[in-house]
This record gives sequence, structure tokens and C-alpha cells, in this order.
Amino acid sequence: MTQQQSSDPGSPALPRRRLGRTGLEVSILGFGTAPLGDLFARLDDTAAIAAAERAFALGVNLLDSSPLYGHGLAEHRSGTALRRVTRDNVVVCTKVGRWMDPFHGRGDGSNFAGGAPHRAVFDYSYDGTMRSVEQSLLRLGTDRIDLLLIHDVDVWTHGTDAIEARFREAMEGAYVALDKLRSERVVKGIGIGVNEAEMCVRFAKAGTFDTMLLAGRYSLLEQPALAEFLPLAQAKGIGMMLGGVFNSGILATGAVAGAKYNYKDAPPDVMQKVAAIDRVCRAHNVALPTAALHFALGHPAVASLVLGAQTPQEVERNVAALSSPVPAALWRDLKNEGLLDQHAPVPA
Repeated sequence: MTQQQSSDPGSPALPRRRLGRTGLEVSILGFGTAPLGDLFARLDDTAAIAAAERAFALGVNLLDSSPLYGHGLAEHRSGTALRRVTRDNVVVCTKVGRWMDPFHGRGDGSNFAGGAPHRAVFDYSYDGTMRSVEQSLLRLGTDRIDLLLIHDVDVWTHGTDAIEARFREAMEGAYVALDKLRSERVVKGIGIGVNEAEMCVRFAKAGTFDTMLLAGRYSLLEQPALAEFLPLAQAKGIGMMLGGVFNSGILATGAVAGAKYNYKDAPPDVMQKVAAIDRVCRAHNVALPTAALHFALGHPAVASLVLGAQTPQEVERNVAALSSPVPAALWRDLKNEGLLDQHAPVPA
């Protein structure tokens, strides 16, 4: 995995890393667009698009989206931002597994505060995947997508009773479609986007994937991906993107009232551990979210952290945190107190 400096004129240096076998060089910070789909609140179009533009201006060259985010709205807003920069300078990643039905309302199954009035239809079939890709191209207003990920084939989304059928459908349908698009050089890389390390292992063993986006399972708080999946990703040359490195918020806010973990109020044991981690960070004069970002980038399999943002100011804070130094003694103290896996690699 190589590193180079951003060549964007006037932008601060934001290192880049090679993303697996794709040949792509991506910034160590990616721009996640779930908030642009009105995930937490209804956003003003101008402010939402400005957040993406600010990320590009600061040297972020990886944009990650999905049809799910705002039921198409995030891709629409992303497309507007893309049209204001040179398309070749941005690595665009989006997902398959759902297509949007414009003839029916959203129903009750959406967690987005706003978004487009279209219904999300799960479909991991070959035809459903191709339909999803076509819709994404139209919403993004581009003629190509660089990375395509099979989205949410995990127990978290489908439950234990349905996961085997969904996994089979994804490998027999979506994977075949994406493999065809890759062989035709329509996309540069294909992968998986899920919330569970165990499913990443299953997919990595079942097919030939270039990249994966794992959310929440390798962070300063917890490292279940460390023992099996991340070594497997390295062995297979799978470039890793990490999402959810704040575990839905608690590593950004600290153990405060109402802190979120896995999209819900954090339970007492999580609150207690985060408070202990925060105490060690404070002893070294390091902000908790800064430590969380640096730690996640410390694993050699990881190419980029995909972080969402609602405003340009949030983007600026995330970029600034990456340039703040973290002393090696912080990681040593966390391991000594049993707050961090002893085998977890840490930044040099």
C-alpha cells in the first residue's frame, strides 16, 4: 500500500493509499453521503452540496453513496457536487441490493428524516442489480461508477432466518452482474458493504472481491474484525474502507447522555468503556475522536475512512483531526489497561 500527497491546488496535504487491486489511489479520508440523504435531519440542498464540495476542495477524492441514502436523494446531491469538479479527480463508490420504485411511497421502513418519495425494494438478483446501477448512473449524472458494493447482506439487516437465502441470491445474482461489469471495465472494482465482519469473511471466501466497506466493526471501541477478517483481506489483496469508526457517534461525542452506539442509545457497558478510553486520551491531551480516526487508519489493510458530514465545517474538523499528532504512549496505555486489543496494530 503506497502513499502519495494530494495534488489538488491549494488544498492541504491529504495522503492517499492504494485501494487493493483496483489500481485506484484514494484519500485516507472519504466522504460518506448518508447524511446527504437527510439521515438525521432534513438538510438544505445548498448546505448539503456544499459539504461535498468542501471535501473535494480539501483533497478528499473518495465519495461513497448508496441508493438507500434518502432513497436516491444523496446520489442526486452527490451528482450536483460532482458536476462542479473534474470527474476524473473523484473516485465514486455506490452500492447495489436495492432499487427505487418511483410509483409507490416510501412506506414505514425508512430511517431517513427526509429524502425522495420512492420505495426501496430489496433485490440482489442479476436483473435487479443492473437496474440499480442504471438508476444510480442517472441520479449521479455520470457515465461511470468506479466502485460498486453489494450492500447490507448481513444479519443486522435481514435477520437470521433470511440471511442464507440473501447470501445465496447475492452470490448467484449481484456478484455475477458486478463481475461482468468489472470484466468489461465498466467499473474498476467490486466489493461488499456490510456491518458484520463475519459476512465479510464469507464473501471473501466465496468470490473475488477488490474492496470492502466494513462499518463499525473495527474501531477504537471494538475490534472483532482483527482476528480473522483483516488478515484475510490482506492475504487476498482486498482494499479496506472503514465506515462507522465512531460507532454511530459515541466515539465522537464521548459517553454523554444520549450517546449513540449502533444507531441506538449506548448501553451502560459501552458507556463505561468509552469513558475509560476518553480518560486515557485526555491524559495525553488528545481528543477522543482524533484518537479514533488515527487508530482506525493504523491497520495496514485499511486504505480509507469513510466519514459522513452534514456541513462544510464538519468536513474541516475531520480533516484537521487527521493532522493532529497522537503520542505512541497513548496506545500503550490503552493496551496496558485492557481497553485495546493487545494485537491491534497502531499508528507509527
